[in-house]
Amino acid sequence: MIPLLEGMRPRQWIKNAIVPAALLFALGDQEQTIDGPAVLRAAAAFCLFCLASSAVYLLNDVKDRDLDRLHPTKRLRPIAAGRLSIRTALMGAGFAAVLSVGLGGLLTPRFGLIVALYLIMQVAYTHGVKRIPVADVLTIAAGFILRAYGGAVAIQVTISHWLLLCTGLLALFLGFCKRRHEKVVLKDLKDQARPVLQHYTEAGLDQLIALVGGATLTAYLLYTLSPDTLEKFGNHRLVATIPFVALGLWRYYRLVYQHEKGGRPEQVLLTDIPLLSIVACFGATALWAFLW
Repeated sequence: MIPLLEGMRPRQWIKNAIVPAALLFALGDQEQTIDGPAVLRAAAAFCLFCLASSAVYLLNDVKDRDLDRLHPTKRLRPIAAGRLSIRTALMGAGFAAVLSVGLGGLLTPRFGLIVALYLIMQVAYTHGVKRIPVADVLTIAAGFILRAYGGAVAIQVTISHWLLLCTGLLALFLGFCKRRHEKVVLKDLKDQARPVLQHYTEAGLDQLIALVGGATLTAYLLYTLSPDTLEKFGNHRLVATIPFVALGLWRYYRLVYQHEKGGRPEQVLLTDIPLLSIVACFGATALWAFLW
Protein backbone atom coordinates (compact mmCIF):
# COMPACT_ATOMS: atom_id res chain seq x y z
CA MET A 1 0.00 0.00 0.00
CA ILE A 2 2.86 2.40 0.71
CA PRO A 3 4.34 2.16 -2.82
CA LEU A 4 0.81 2.50 -4.25
CA LEU A 5 0.18 5.65 -2.21
CA GLU A 6 3.57 6.98 -3.25
CA GLY A 7 2.72 6.29 -6.89
CA MET A 8 -0.46 8.34 -6.47
CA ARG A 9 1.81 11.35 -5.81
CA PRO A 10 0.01 13.02 -2.89
CA ARG A 11 2.59 15.81 -2.97
CA GLN A 12 1.16 16.90 -6.30
CA TRP A 13 -2.41 17.09 -5.03
CA ILE A 14 -1.76 20.76 -4.36
CA LYS A 15 -2.33 21.26 -8.11
CA ASN A 16 -6.02 20.69 -7.37
CA ALA A 17 -6.11 23.75 -5.11
CA ILE A 18 -7.60 25.56 -8.11
CA VAL A 19 -10.80 23.49 -7.64
CA PRO A 20 -12.16 25.53 -4.67
CA ALA A 21 -11.13 28.83 -6.31
CA ALA A 22 -14.75 29.40 -7.36
CA LEU A 23 -15.73 29.20 -3.68
CA LEU A 24 -13.29 31.97 -2.79
CA PHE A 25 -14.40 34.28 -5.58
CA ALA A 26 -18.07 33.60 -4.87
CA LEU A 27 -17.71 34.97 -1.33
CA GLY A 28 -18.01 38.56 -2.45
CA ASP A 29 -20.56 37.95 -5.20
CA GLN A 30 -23.76 39.71 -4.23
CA GLU A 31 -25.82 37.38 -6.44
CA GLN A 32 -24.62 34.10 -4.90
CA THR A 33 -24.90 32.61 -1.43
CA ILE A 34 -22.19 30.46 0.11
CA ASP A 35 -23.16 28.25 3.05
CA GLY A 36 -21.78 25.27 4.96
CA PRO A 37 -22.96 22.62 2.48
CA ALA A 38 -21.29 24.52 -0.36
CA VAL A 39 -17.98 24.42 1.52
CA LEU A 40 -18.37 20.66 2.02
CA ARG A 41 -19.15 20.17 -1.68
CA ALA A 42 -16.05 22.18 -2.62
CA ALA A 43 -13.93 19.99 -0.32
CA ALA A 44 -15.46 16.86 -1.84
CA ALA A 45 -14.74 18.15 -5.36
CA PHE A 46 -11.11 18.76 -4.39
CA CYS A 47 -10.76 15.21 -3.03
CA LEU A 48 -12.35 13.66 -6.12
CA PHE A 49 -10.02 15.52 -8.45
CA CYS A 50 -7.12 14.30 -6.31
CA LEU A 51 -8.33 10.74 -6.91
CA ALA A 52 -8.72 11.37 -10.64
CA SER A 53 -5.27 12.93 -10.98
CA SER A 54 -3.74 10.03 -9.02
CA ALA A 55 -5.29 7.59 -11.48
CA VAL A 56 -3.59 9.50 -14.28
CA TYR A 57 -0.24 9.54 -12.47
CA LEU A 58 -0.31 5.77 -12.01
CA LEU A 59 -1.21 5.20 -15.66
CA ASN A 60 1.47 7.62 -16.82
CA ASP A 61 4.14 5.94 -14.69
CA VAL A 62 3.21 2.54 -16.11
CA LYS A 63 3.45 3.92 -19.63
CA ASP A 64 6.79 5.68 -19.07
CA ARG A 65 8.47 3.18 -16.74
CA ASP A 66 11.32 2.38 -19.16
CA LEU A 67 12.11 6.04 -19.83
CA ASP A 68 11.80 6.89 -16.11
CA ARG A 69 14.49 4.32 -15.25
CA LEU A 70 16.99 6.44 -17.21
CA HIS A 71 16.03 9.69 -15.44
CA PRO A 72 18.14 10.84 -12.46
CA THR A 73 15.13 11.37 -10.17
CA LYS A 74 12.16 9.65 -11.86
CA ARG A 75 13.97 6.31 -11.58
CA LEU A 76 13.09 6.41 -7.87
CA ARG A 77 9.36 6.27 -8.58
CA PRO A 78 7.85 3.02 -7.26
CA ILE A 79 6.94 1.54 -10.65
CA ALA A 80 10.26 2.41 -12.31
CA ALA A 81 12.12 1.15 -9.23
CA GLY A 82 10.19 -2.13 -9.23
CA ARG A 83 8.59 -1.57 -5.81
CA LEU A 84 5.08 -1.44 -7.31
CA SER A 85 3.87 -4.01 -9.83
CA ILE A 86 2.24 -2.94 -13.08
CA ARG A 87 -0.88 -4.97 -12.28
CA THR A 88 -1.35 -3.33 -8.88
CA ALA A 89 -0.75 0.11 -10.37
CA LEU A 90 -3.34 -0.43 -13.13
CA MET A 91 -5.87 -1.81 -10.64
CA GLY A 92 -5.31 1.19 -8.40
CA ALA A 93 -5.66 3.59 -11.34
CA GLY A 94 -8.90 1.94 -12.47
CA PHE A 95 -10.37 1.97 -8.99
CA ALA A 96 -9.46 5.64 -8.44
CA ALA A 97 -10.89 6.63 -11.84
CA VAL A 98 -14.19 4.80 -11.36
CA LEU A 99 -14.56 6.09 -7.80
CA SER A 100 -13.86 9.71 -8.79
CA VAL A 101 -16.38 9.65 -11.66
CA GLY A 102 -19.01 7.72 -9.71
CA LEU A 103 -18.88 9.87 -6.58
CA GLY A 104 -18.59 12.96 -8.76
CA GLY A 105 -21.85 12.04 -10.45
CA LEU A 106 -23.48 11.76 -7.04
CA LEU A 107 -22.21 15.22 -6.16
CA THR A 108 -23.80 16.59 -9.33
CA PRO A 109 -24.17 14.81 -12.70
CA ARG A 110 -22.36 17.65 -14.50
CA PHE A 111 -19.41 17.40 -12.13
CA GLY A 112 -19.17 13.67 -12.83
CA LEU A 113 -19.07 14.42 -16.55
CA ILE A 114 -16.33 17.00 -16.03
CA VAL A 115 -14.20 14.51 -14.10
CA ALA A 116 -14.77 11.91 -16.84
CA LEU A 117 -13.75 14.45 -19.51
CA TYR A 118 -10.65 15.31 -17.49
CA LEU A 119 -9.68 11.64 -17.34
CA ILE A 120 -10.25 11.12 -21.07
CA MET A 121 -8.13 14.17 -21.86
CA GLN A 122 -5.30 13.00 -19.60
CA VAL A 123 -5.35 9.48 -21.07
CA ALA A 124 -5.01 11.06 -24.52
CA TYR A 125 -2.11 13.12 -23.18
CA THR A 126 -0.38 10.03 -21.79
CA HIS A 127 -0.82 8.04 -25.01
CA GLY A 128 0.42 10.54 -27.54
CA VAL A 129 -0.41 14.22 -27.04
CA LYS A 130 2.55 14.71 -24.68
CA ARG A 131 4.84 14.08 -27.66
CA ILE A 132 3.39 17.00 -29.65
CA PRO A 133 5.06 20.38 -28.91
CA VAL A 134 2.82 23.13 -27.54
CA ALA A 135 -0.19 20.76 -27.65
CA ASP A 136 1.29 19.00 -24.62
CA VAL A 137 1.26 22.16 -22.52
CA LEU A 138 -2.13 23.23 -23.91
CA THR A 139 -3.60 19.92 -22.73
CA ILE A 140 -2.19 20.44 -19.24
CA ALA A 141 -3.69 23.94 -19.16
CA ALA A 142 -7.06 22.59 -20.30
CA GLY A 143 -6.93 20.20 -17.36
CA PHE A 144 -6.59 23.12 -14.96
CA ILE A 145 -9.49 24.93 -16.62
CA LEU A 146 -11.63 21.82 -16.11
CA ARG A 147 -10.59 21.75 -12.45
CA ALA A 148 -11.63 25.37 -11.94
CA TYR A 149 -14.90 24.91 -13.83
CA GLY A 150 -15.62 21.67 -11.99
CA GLY A 151 -15.21 23.45 -8.66
CA ALA A 152 -17.85 25.99 -9.69
CA VAL A 153 -20.23 23.27 -10.90
CA ALA A 154 -19.81 21.34 -7.64
CA ILE A 155 -21.04 24.27 -5.53
CA GLN A 156 -23.51 25.39 -8.21
CA VAL A 157 -22.18 28.90 -8.76
CA THR A 158 -21.33 30.79 -11.94
CA ILE A 159 -17.61 31.26 -12.56
CA SER A 160 -16.37 34.21 -14.56
CA HIS A 161 -14.95 33.50 -18.00
CA TRP A 162 -12.13 35.85 -17.02
CA LEU A 163 -11.13 33.54 -14.17
CA LEU A 164 -11.14 30.55 -16.50
CA LEU A 165 -8.94 32.49 -18.92
CA CYS A 166 -6.54 33.49 -16.12
CA THR A 167 -6.40 29.88 -14.93
CA GLY A 168 -5.52 28.61 -18.40
CA LEU A 169 -2.89 31.28 -18.99
CA LEU A 170 -1.26 30.71 -15.61
CA ALA A 171 -1.13 26.97 -16.30
CA LEU A 172 0.47 27.67 -19.68
CA PHE A 173 3.04 29.91 -17.99
CA LEU A 174 3.96 27.22 -15.46
CA GLY A 175 3.96 24.53 -18.15
CA PHE A 176 6.35 26.37 -20.47
CA CYS A 177 8.58 27.20 -17.49
CA LYS A 178 8.72 23.49 -16.69
CA ARG A 179 9.62 22.62 -20.28
CA ARG A 180 12.41 25.20 -20.23
CA HIS A 181 13.76 23.82 -16.97
CA GLU A 182 13.80 20.31 -18.44
CA LYS A 183 15.41 21.57 -21.65
CA VAL A 184 18.23 23.26 -19.74
CA VAL A 185 18.83 20.65 -17.04
CA LEU A 186 18.64 17.62 -19.34
CA LYS A 187 20.29 19.12 -22.43
CA ASP A 188 23.30 16.81 -22.06
CA LEU A 189 21.15 13.77 -21.17
CA LYS A 190 19.01 13.37 -24.28
CA ASP A 191 18.22 9.72 -23.58
CA GLN A 192 16.72 10.69 -20.21
CA ALA A 193 14.60 13.62 -21.41
CA ARG A 194 11.01 13.79 -22.62
CA PRO A 195 10.83 13.05 -26.36
CA VAL A 196 8.91 16.28 -26.93
CA LEU A 197 11.85 18.40 -25.71
CA GLN A 198 13.72 17.84 -28.97
CA HIS A 199 11.06 19.96 -30.68
CA TYR A 200 11.56 22.91 -28.30
CA THR A 201 14.37 25.45 -28.23
CA GLU A 202 15.45 27.58 -25.28
CA ALA A 203 14.91 30.78 -27.25
CA GLY A 204 11.44 29.70 -28.34
CA LEU A 205 10.47 28.77 -24.79
CA ASP A 206 11.80 32.11 -23.52
CA GLN A 207 9.51 33.90 -25.96
CA LEU A 208 6.50 31.77 -25.01
CA ILE A 209 7.11 32.33 -21.29
CA ALA A 210 7.39 36.11 -21.73
CA LEU A 211 4.30 36.21 -23.95
CA VAL A 212 2.10 34.05 -21.73
CA GLY A 213 3.32 35.70 -18.52
CA GLY A 214 2.37 39.14 -19.84
CA ALA A 215 -0.97 37.84 -21.10
CA THR A 216 -1.72 36.32 -17.68
CA LEU A 217 -1.15 39.60 -15.85
CA THR A 218 -3.12 41.54 -18.48
CA ALA A 219 -6.08 39.15 -18.32
CA TYR A 220 -6.21 39.38 -14.52
CA LEU A 221 -6.01 43.18 -14.65
CA LEU A 222 -8.90 43.29 -17.13
CA TYR A 223 -10.89 40.92 -14.90
CA THR A 224 -10.54 43.18 -11.86
CA LEU A 225 -11.56 46.24 -13.89
CA SER A 226 -14.36 44.67 -15.93
CA PRO A 227 -17.95 45.94 -15.51
CA ASP A 228 -19.06 42.40 -14.65
CA THR A 229 -16.68 42.33 -11.68
CA LEU A 230 -17.96 45.69 -10.44
CA GLU A 231 -21.55 44.50 -10.80
CA LYS A 232 -20.93 41.24 -8.94
CA PHE A 233 -18.81 42.54 -6.07
CA GLY A 234 -20.10 46.10 -5.83
CA ASN A 235 -16.59 47.59 -5.71
CA HIS A 236 -13.20 47.62 -7.41
CA ARG A 237 -11.21 46.64 -4.32
CA LEU A 238 -10.04 43.48 -6.10
CA VAL A 239 -7.63 45.78 -7.97
CA ALA A 240 -5.55 45.74 -4.79
CA THR A 241 -4.56 42.12 -5.54
CA ILE A 242 -2.88 43.01 -8.86
CA PRO A 243 0.54 43.82 -7.33
CA PHE A 244 0.65 40.37 -5.71
CA VAL A 245 -0.14 38.66 -9.02
CA ALA A 246 2.66 40.63 -10.67
CA LEU A 247 5.07 39.85 -7.82
CA GLY A 248 4.15 36.16 -7.94
CA LEU A 249 4.86 35.92 -11.67
CA TRP A 250 8.11 37.82 -11.26
CA ARG A 251 9.24 35.62 -8.36
CA TYR A 252 8.53 32.42 -10.27
CA TYR A 253 10.26 33.83 -13.36
CA ARG A 254 13.32 34.55 -11.24
CA LEU A 255 13.29 31.07 -9.69
CA VAL A 256 13.23 29.52 -13.17
CA TYR A 257 15.93 31.66 -14.75
CA GLN A 258 18.29 32.34 -11.85
CA HIS A 259 17.86 29.28 -9.65
CA GLU A 260 16.77 26.65 -12.22
CA LYS A 261 13.71 25.73 -10.15
CA GLY A 262 10.92 25.05 -12.58
CA GLY A 263 10.73 21.30 -12.89
CA ARG A 264 8.24 20.80 -10.05
CA PRO A 265 5.93 23.81 -9.64
CA GLU A 266 4.07 22.21 -6.72
CA GLN A 267 7.33 21.79 -4.79
CA VAL A 268 8.36 25.38 -5.50
CA LEU A 269 5.02 26.65 -4.22
CA LEU A 270 5.36 24.67 -0.98
CA THR A 271 9.00 25.44 -0.24
CA ASP A 272 9.78 28.96 -1.48
CA ILE A 273 9.07 31.31 1.42
CA PRO A 274 8.85 34.55 -0.64
CA LEU A 275 6.39 32.95 -3.08
CA LEU A 276 4.35 31.51 -0.20
CA SER A 277 4.24 34.97 1.39
CA ILE A 278 3.05 36.54 -1.87
CA VAL A 279 0.27 33.93 -2.23
CA ALA A 280 -0.78 34.49 1.40
CA CYS A 281 -0.92 38.26 0.87
CA PHE A 282 -2.98 37.75 -2.29
CA GLY A 283 -5.46 35.56 -0.41
CA ALA A 284 -5.74 37.96 2.51
CA THR A 285 -6.24 40.95 0.21
CA ALA A 286 -8.86 39.09 -1.83
CA LEU A 287 -10.78 38.17 1.32
CA TRP A 288 -10.65 41.80 2.44
CA ALA A 289 -12.03 42.89 -0.94
CA PHE A 290 -14.82 40.30 -0.85
CA LEU A 291 -15.88 40.61 2.78
CA TRP A 292 -15.49 44.36 3.36
